[in-house]
Amino acid sequence: MIRLLDPMWLLALIPVAALAGVYVWAQFARKRIAVRFANASLLAKLVPRLPGWRRHLPAGILVVALAVLAGGMARPAVDVEEPQERATVILAIDVSLSMMAEDVQPNRMDAAKAAAADFVAELPQQYNVGLVSFAGYASVVVPPTKNRAEVTSAINGLTLAEATATGDAVFASLQAVQQVMPDATGGLAPARILLLSDGYRTAGRTVDEAAEAADAAEIPVSTVAFGTDEGVIELDGELVSVPVDRDALAGLAEHTGGEYYEAASVEELRAVYEDMGSSLGYRTIAEDVSQWFIGTALVLLFAAAGLSLAWTSRLT
Repeated sequence: MIRLLDPMWLLALIPVAALAGVYVWAQFARKRIAVRFANASLLAKLVPRLPGWRRHLPAGILVVALAVLAGGMARPAVDVEEPQERATVILAIDVSLSMMAEDVQPNRMDAAKAAAADFVAELPQQYNVGLVSFAGYASVVVPPTKNRAEVTSAINGLTLAEATATGDAVFASLQAVQQVMPDATGGLAPARILLLSDGYRTAGRTVDEAAEAADAAEIPVSTVAFGTDEGVIELDGELVSVPVDRDALAGLAEHTGGEYYEAASVEELRAVYEDMGSSLGYRTIAEDVSQWFIGTALVLLFAAAGLSLAWTSRLT
């Protein structure tokens, strides 16, 4: 949708309309003067033969060109989206032992690593990306950075550990966001936390506490429930069921204004990340397109001049 950044210039359409009115009036006046000649044959000899309707075309094009030029001076603009320079994305990845489950091929951990690395690679370079891992405790593996290779290397190097501290993962992610330099007003960078987990919290602060903290900081937490209810792992020679805690992850996303997703394969996880990437850290700006109006007006002016010269051998 086109909007005008300097609409006062539309007042220039008034003299353009007046010029068009004067031209029309002049044509009728010319007819009245012609009628005064009693001798039509004498009039035909005194006034050269005019090219009929074509003689009005250059004037019409001229009026349209002036109107388009006035529109260009009003600075028409269209809204476009661009990545925000300081937008920050924190990837919080569950590395608890339940991520060994092979209900997602080749296993949950390897699938999560591959999809997360693809996600980081496809993010606009303007974004800051940080990495948090959590099992029995949460830690900031890579503070927010534009260095994609560093983040990707850290993702590939993640290792498994016992327990699941989902709440602490959110608190660690909030701390990571604070490491981004504030703007001139002291405000935090626009940020979002993307938390991937496959199990129930077994350690650290509660998910409800984390949701309250993220909501207070006005940082949305989008969550991915990764895996299936059929997932199992082997511990001490026994098979242990590791279902996904969908309710807690959905509640965390809803409380903080984030999005909740479910993924049961690496393909679904990649689709989730693609959807997330399309909605992160963009701002709407007005892109001035007045040059197209002014360029069109110039083309029309040249066309009017060319037709006038071709048909009447005059510019006016």
